[in-house]
Amino acid sequence: MPTLPSSRRALSVLLASVLISASAPGLAHGPTRQKVSEKVTIEAPADAVWAKIKNFNALKDWHPAVAESPSDKGNAEGSVRTLKLKGGGTLVETLESYDEAQKKYSYRAKDGGALPVTNYTSTLSVVADGGKSVVEWRGAFYRAFPNNNPPPDQNDEAALKAVTDVYRGGLANLKKMMESK
Repeated sequence: MPTLPSSRRALSVLLASVLISASAPGLAHGPTRQKVSEKVTIEAPADAVWAKIKNFNALKDWHPAVAESPSDKGNAEGSVRTLKLKGGGTLVETLESYDEAQKKYSYRAKDGGALPVTNYTSTLSVVADGGKSVVEWRGAFYRAFPNNNPPPDQNDEAALKAVTDVYRGGLANLKKMMESK
C-alpha cells in the first residue's frame, strides 16, 4: 500500500509540471528593447558635417520630414525640442548629453509621439575618416504597445521600420546636401 500514495504523488507532480509548461506562453513578458544603427559616409570634412547637424534645434535644416525643431535651451543638457513633422504629428525630445569635441549628442523621448515607440534614446555622431565623414545615428526603444499581442501598427516590426526609415531618410538627405556643395 505505500507504493500507491507514492505513485499518486508522482502523478500529481507530473500533472502539475505539464500544466505549468502548457501555461508558460501565457506568462511571457512584454516587449524587448529594440535597436537600430544606421551609418553613412559623406564626402565632406567632419567639421563641415558637424556644423550642419550639431545644433539640437537644427533637425529641420537637414531632415526632410521635419518642419520645425525648436529647442528651449539650445545645446545645453536638459534642453527640450518639439519636432513638428511635415506629414503631421509631433515628438518631444530631451537632450541628455552633448559633446562638441567628440562631435556627438544623445537625446531621449519617453513617449514616441508620431513614432510607434516608447522609452526612445538616440545618439547622433560624426567621425572623421580622412577627408570624409562617417555619420552614425543609433537608437534603442520599445514598441509602442507594452503588452503581449500588439496591433500591427504598434509591434516590434512597426517600431523598427519607423525608426530605420527616419534615420535612413535623414542621413540620405544630409549626404545629398553636404555633397552637393
